Amino acid sequence: MSKRYKPQKIHAPQSQPSFMQIDEQVGQQQPKHQNFQACEHPKMTSFPLPDELALRIAWSLQVRDLCALACCSKYWRELCGSDCLWASLARQRWPSLEFCDESTSESSSTAIRRPYDKMWRLFYMEIHNEKAACVASVVRYVEECLTYGSLEVGQYQRAIEELHAMKLGYEDAEMLLFKSNLIVQLNLLGLHYCMNWLRVPIKYIVKALQSWKIADREVCVKWSTLGKWSYGYCIRMNDELHVRQFNLLDIVIAKEEEVLAVLYRGAVHEVLRVQITAVNPPASPLSSQIIF
Repeated sequence: MSKRYKPQKIHAPQSQPSFMQIDEQVGQQQPKHQNFQACEHPKMTSFPLPDELALRIAWSLQVRDLCALACCSKYWRELCGSDCLWASLARQRWPSLEFCDESTSESSSTAIRRPYDKMWRLFYMEIHNEKAACVASVVRYVEECLTYGSLEVGQYQRAIEELHAMKLGYEDAEMLLFKSNLIVQLNLLGLHYCMNWLRVPIKYIVKALQSWKIADREVCVKWSTLGKWSYGYCIRMNDELHVRQFNLLDIVIAKEEEVLAVLYRGAVHEVLRVQITAVNPPASPLSSQIIF
Protein backbone atom coordinates (compact mmCIF):
# COMPACT_ATOMS: atom_id res chain seq x y z
CA MET A 1 0.00 0.00 0.00
CA SER A 2 1.37 3.37 -0.98
CA LYS A 3 2.23 5.95 1.67
CA ARG A 4 -0.32 8.67 2.20
CA TYR A 5 -0.48 11.99 3.95
CA LYS A 6 -1.42 11.66 7.60
CA PRO A 7 -3.74 12.21 9.36
CA GLN A 8 -5.87 12.54 6.26
CA LYS A 9 -6.17 10.48 3.13
CA ILE A 10 -6.92 11.12 -0.52
CA HIS A 11 -9.51 9.22 -2.48
CA ALA A 12 -11.43 9.24 -5.71
CA PRO A 13 -15.21 9.74 -5.69
CA GLN A 14 -17.21 6.51 -5.67
CA SER A 15 -20.77 5.42 -5.04
CA GLN A 16 -21.91 5.53 -1.41
CA PRO A 17 -22.45 2.24 0.44
CA SER A 18 -25.64 1.86 2.46
CA PHE A 19 -23.71 0.63 5.52
CA MET A 20 -22.83 4.19 6.47
CA GLN A 21 -25.06 6.88 5.00
CA ILE A 22 -22.99 10.02 5.09
CA ASP A 23 -22.16 12.34 2.23
CA GLU A 24 -19.04 11.72 0.11
CA GLN A 25 -17.28 9.73 2.86
CA VAL A 26 -13.62 8.98 2.24
CA GLY A 27 -11.00 6.84 3.92
CA GLN A 28 -8.30 7.05 6.49
CA GLN A 29 -4.98 5.21 6.68
CA GLN A 30 -4.79 3.03 9.76
CA PRO A 31 -1.68 2.73 11.93
CA LYS A 32 0.50 -0.13 10.81
CA HIS A 33 1.37 -1.39 14.27
CA GLN A 34 -1.81 -2.39 16.08
CA ASN A 35 -2.60 -4.96 18.75
CA PHE A 36 -5.27 -6.82 16.84
CA GLN A 37 -5.77 -9.46 19.51
CA ALA A 38 -6.69 -6.77 22.05
CA CYS A 39 -9.36 -5.31 19.78
CA GLU A 40 -12.90 -6.43 20.54
CA HIS A 41 -14.62 -7.89 17.51
CA PRO A 42 -17.35 -10.45 16.83
CA LYS A 43 -16.41 -14.10 17.11
CA MET A 44 -17.81 -16.23 14.31
CA THR A 45 -15.98 -19.52 14.21
CA SER A 46 -17.97 -20.72 11.20
CA PHE A 47 -16.24 -18.16 9.00
CA PRO A 48 -13.25 -19.77 7.22
CA LEU A 49 -10.97 -16.74 7.73
CA PRO A 50 -9.35 -16.33 11.17
CA ASP A 51 -10.76 -13.39 13.09
CA GLU A 52 -7.36 -11.77 13.60
CA LEU A 53 -6.59 -11.91 9.86
CA ALA A 54 -10.01 -10.54 8.99
CA LEU A 55 -9.45 -7.65 11.38
CA ARG A 56 -6.08 -6.91 9.80
CA ILE A 57 -7.82 -6.64 6.44
CA ALA A 58 -10.34 -4.18 7.90
CA TRP A 59 -7.54 -2.09 9.46
CA SER A 60 -5.90 -1.64 6.06
CA LEU A 61 -9.00 -0.23 4.33
CA GLN A 62 -10.22 3.29 3.73
CA VAL A 63 -13.54 4.27 5.28
CA ARG A 64 -15.35 4.00 1.96
CA ASP A 65 -13.91 0.56 1.29
CA LEU A 66 -14.62 -0.48 4.88
CA CYS A 67 -18.29 0.43 4.39
CA ALA A 68 -18.41 -1.49 1.12
CA LEU A 69 -16.86 -4.57 2.75
CA ALA A 70 -19.45 -4.40 5.53
CA CYS A 71 -22.20 -4.88 2.93
CA CYS A 72 -20.81 -8.27 1.87
CA SER A 73 -22.12 -10.38 4.74
CA LYS A 74 -23.33 -10.35 8.31
CA TYR A 75 -19.87 -11.34 9.51
CA TRP A 76 -18.13 -8.45 7.77
CA ARG A 77 -20.87 -6.05 8.83
CA GLU A 78 -20.32 -6.85 12.50
CA LEU A 79 -16.54 -6.87 12.23
CA CYS A 80 -16.35 -3.61 10.25
CA GLY A 81 -18.48 -1.94 12.89
CA SER A 82 -15.97 -2.75 15.65
CA ASP A 83 -15.39 0.14 18.05
CA CYS A 84 -11.61 -0.19 17.86
CA LEU A 85 -11.68 0.56 14.12
CA TRP A 86 -13.89 3.63 14.31
CA ALA A 87 -12.25 5.08 17.42
CA SER A 88 -8.93 5.11 15.58
CA LEU A 89 -10.54 6.57 12.45
CA ALA A 90 -12.07 9.44 14.42
CA ARG A 91 -8.85 10.31 16.24
CA GLN A 92 -6.79 10.23 13.06
CA ARG A 93 -9.25 12.21 10.95
CA TRP A 94 -9.65 14.94 13.58
CA PRO A 95 -6.31 15.04 15.43
CA SER A 96 -6.96 18.57 16.67
CA LEU A 97 -10.11 17.45 18.49
CA GLU A 98 -10.01 15.86 21.91
CA PHE A 99 -12.29 12.88 22.46
CA CYS A 100 -13.25 11.31 25.77
CA ASP A 101 -15.94 9.02 27.12
CA GLU A 102 -18.87 10.53 28.97
CA SER A 103 -17.82 8.68 32.11
CA THR A 104 -14.31 10.21 32.06
CA SER A 105 -13.93 12.99 34.63
CA GLU A 106 -10.40 14.09 33.76
CA SER A 107 -10.70 16.01 30.48
CA SER A 108 -10.58 19.57 29.23
CA SER A 109 -13.69 21.71 28.85
CA THR A 110 -13.34 21.63 25.04
CA ALA A 111 -13.24 17.82 24.80
CA ILE A 112 -15.93 16.16 22.69
CA ARG A 113 -17.61 13.64 24.94
CA ARG A 114 -18.84 10.37 23.52
CA PRO A 115 -21.90 8.93 25.31
CA TYR A 116 -20.97 5.72 27.08
CA ASP A 117 -23.61 3.67 25.26
CA LYS A 118 -22.92 5.08 21.76
CA MET A 119 -20.82 3.08 19.31
CA TRP A 120 -17.80 4.83 17.79
CA ARG A 121 -19.14 4.35 14.25
CA LEU A 122 -22.29 6.30 15.06
CA PHE A 123 -20.23 8.87 16.94
CA TYR A 124 -17.95 9.25 13.89
CA MET A 125 -20.99 9.86 11.69
CA GLU A 126 -22.26 12.55 14.04
CA ILE A 127 -18.99 14.47 13.98
CA HIS A 128 -18.82 14.17 10.19
CA ASN A 129 -22.34 15.51 9.76
CA GLU A 130 -21.60 18.41 12.10
CA LYS A 131 -18.54 19.35 10.04
CA ALA A 132 -20.52 18.99 6.81
CA ALA A 133 -23.24 21.30 8.15
CA CYS A 134 -20.65 23.93 9.11
CA VAL A 135 -19.05 23.79 5.67
CA ALA A 136 -22.50 24.02 4.07
CA SER A 137 -23.00 27.37 5.81
CA VAL A 138 -19.71 28.63 4.33
CA VAL A 139 -20.77 27.39 0.88
CA ARG A 140 -24.06 29.26 1.13
CA TYR A 141 -22.28 32.42 2.29
CA VAL A 142 -19.88 32.38 -0.67
CA GLU A 143 -22.64 31.71 -3.20
CA GLU A 144 -24.76 34.53 -1.77
CA CYS A 145 -21.81 36.94 -1.95
CA LEU A 146 -21.28 36.44 -5.67
CA THR A 147 -21.89 39.60 -7.69
CA TYR A 148 -22.18 38.92 -11.42
CA GLY A 149 -20.09 35.79 -10.89
CA SER A 150 -17.31 37.57 -8.95
CA LEU A 151 -16.27 37.20 -5.32
CA GLU A 152 -14.57 40.04 -3.45
CA VAL A 153 -11.35 39.13 -1.65
CA GLY A 154 -12.68 40.31 1.73
CA GLN A 155 -15.52 37.80 1.48
CA TYR A 156 -13.06 35.13 0.35
CA GLN A 157 -10.82 35.74 3.37
CA ARG A 158 -13.77 35.69 5.75
CA ALA A 159 -14.79 32.28 4.40
CA ILE A 160 -11.27 30.92 5.01
CA GLU A 161 -11.31 32.30 8.55
CA GLU A 162 -14.56 30.43 9.15
CA LEU A 163 -12.97 27.18 7.98
CA HIS A 164 -10.03 27.76 10.30
CA ALA A 165 -12.30 28.60 13.25
CA MET A 166 -14.20 25.32 12.90
CA LYS A 167 -10.88 23.39 12.92
CA LEU A 168 -11.55 21.87 9.55
CA GLY A 169 -9.10 19.10 8.73
CA TYR A 170 -7.61 18.14 5.39
CA GLU A 171 -9.97 15.25 4.76
CA ASP A 172 -12.97 17.46 5.60
CA ALA A 173 -11.79 20.19 3.23
CA GLU A 174 -11.06 17.71 0.46
CA MET A 175 -14.36 15.86 0.53
CA LEU A 176 -16.55 18.91 1.07
CA LEU A 177 -14.83 21.62 -1.01
CA PHE A 178 -13.08 19.74 -3.82
CA LYS A 179 -16.34 18.58 -5.39
CA SER A 180 -16.82 19.38 -9.07
CA ASN A 181 -20.47 20.39 -8.60
CA LEU A 182 -19.39 23.44 -6.56
CA ILE A 183 -18.41 26.77 -8.06
CA VAL A 184 -14.69 27.05 -8.78
CA GLN A 185 -14.27 29.83 -6.18
CA LEU A 186 -15.12 27.25 -3.50
CA ASN A 187 -12.64 24.79 -4.97
CA LEU A 188 -9.99 27.53 -4.82
CA LEU A 189 -11.02 28.31 -1.26
CA GLY A 190 -10.49 24.71 -0.14
CA LEU A 191 -7.23 24.47 -2.08
CA HIS A 192 -5.82 27.68 -0.57
CA TYR A 193 -6.87 26.60 2.93
CA CYS A 194 -5.10 23.24 2.59
CA MET A 195 -1.91 24.85 1.27
CA ASN A 196 -1.51 27.90 3.52
CA TRP A 197 -3.31 26.95 6.71
CA LEU A 198 -2.96 23.16 6.95
CA ARG A 199 0.43 23.02 5.16
CA VAL A 200 -0.49 19.84 3.31
CA PRO A 201 2.35 18.55 1.09
CA ILE A 202 1.92 19.53 -2.54
CA LYS A 203 2.01 16.00 -3.93
CA TYR A 204 -1.08 14.99 -1.95
CA ILE A 205 -3.04 18.04 -3.07
CA VAL A 206 -2.14 17.33 -6.70
CA LYS A 207 -3.47 13.77 -6.34
CA ALA A 208 -6.64 15.07 -4.73
CA LEU A 209 -7.27 17.57 -7.55
CA GLN A 210 -6.82 14.81 -10.10
CA SER A 211 -9.00 12.38 -8.17
CA TRP A 212 -11.85 14.87 -7.93
CA LYS A 213 -11.32 15.90 -11.58
CA ILE A 214 -11.04 19.62 -10.81
CA ALA A 215 -7.37 20.20 -11.67
CA ASP A 216 -8.25 21.84 -15.00
CA ARG A 217 -10.98 24.13 -13.67
CA GLU A 218 -10.06 27.73 -14.44
CA VAL A 219 -10.39 30.86 -12.37
CA CYS A 220 -9.56 34.50 -13.02
CA VAL A 221 -8.20 36.87 -10.37
CA LYS A 222 -8.21 40.61 -11.04
CA TRP A 223 -6.70 43.28 -8.85
CA SER A 224 -5.86 46.94 -9.27
CA THR A 225 -2.93 48.78 -7.73
CA LEU A 226 -2.19 52.44 -7.19
CA GLY A 227 -0.43 54.12 -10.06
CA LYS A 228 3.22 54.93 -9.55
CA TRP A 229 4.46 58.46 -9.00
CA SER A 230 6.16 60.21 -11.85
CA TYR A 231 8.94 61.97 -9.94
CA GLY A 232 9.84 64.21 -12.80
CA TYR A 233 6.36 65.78 -12.85
CA CYS A 234 5.20 65.01 -9.27
CA ILE A 235 2.00 63.37 -10.49
CA ARG A 236 0.61 59.88 -10.02
CA MET A 237 0.15 57.65 -13.02
CA ASN A 238 -3.13 55.83 -13.71
CA ASP A 239 -3.99 52.84 -11.54
CA GLU A 240 -2.77 49.52 -12.92
CA LEU A 241 -5.07 46.55 -13.58
CA HIS A 242 -3.63 43.05 -13.19
CA VAL A 243 -5.41 40.00 -14.61
CA ARG A 244 -4.35 36.39 -14.06
CA GLN A 245 -6.22 33.45 -15.57
CA PHE A 246 -5.09 29.99 -14.49
CA ASN A 247 -6.30 26.52 -13.52
CA LEU A 248 -6.23 25.08 -10.02
CA LEU A 249 -3.23 22.89 -10.74
CA ASP A 250 -1.17 25.98 -11.62
CA ILE A 251 -1.75 27.29 -8.10
CA VAL A 252 -0.45 24.10 -6.52
CA ILE A 253 2.73 23.80 -8.61
CA ALA A 254 3.71 27.39 -7.78
CA LYS A 255 3.06 28.94 -11.18
CA GLU A 256 0.89 31.61 -9.59
CA GLU A 257 2.66 32.55 -6.37
CA GLU A 258 1.86 36.22 -6.92
CA VAL A 259 -1.85 35.42 -7.02
CA LEU A 260 -1.67 33.48 -3.76
CA ALA A 261 0.12 36.39 -2.14
CA VAL A 262 -2.60 38.80 -3.29
CA LEU A 263 -5.37 36.51 -2.05
CA TYR A 264 -3.62 36.10 1.28
CA ARG A 265 -3.04 39.83 1.88
CA GLY A 266 -6.22 41.12 0.29
CA ALA A 267 -6.93 44.75 -0.53
CA VAL A 268 -4.22 46.46 1.55
CA HIS A 269 -1.57 49.07 0.95
CA GLU A 270 -1.14 49.56 -2.80
CA VAL A 271 -3.74 46.91 -3.74
CA LEU A 272 -7.10 48.60 -4.17
CA ARG A 273 -9.49 45.77 -5.05
CA VAL A 274 -9.31 42.02 -5.69
CA GLN A 275 -12.00 40.02 -7.48
CA ILE A 276 -12.19 36.25 -8.06
CA THR A 277 -14.18 35.15 -11.09
CA ALA A 278 -14.91 31.79 -12.66
CA VAL A 279 -13.81 31.22 -16.24
CA ASN A 280 -16.71 29.85 -18.31
CA PRO A 281 -19.10 29.65 -15.33
CA PRO A 282 -22.19 27.39 -15.55
CA ALA A 283 -25.35 28.87 -17.02
CA SER A 284 -27.34 28.34 -13.85
CA PRO A 285 -26.25 28.37 -10.19
CA LEU A 286 -25.17 24.99 -8.90
CA SER A 287 -26.79 23.59 -5.80
CA SER A 288 -24.50 23.12 -2.84
CA GLN A 289 -26.94 21.03 -0.85
CA ILE A 290 -25.27 18.29 1.17
CA ILE A 291 -27.21 15.04 1.29
CA PHE A 292 -26.85 12.94 4.43
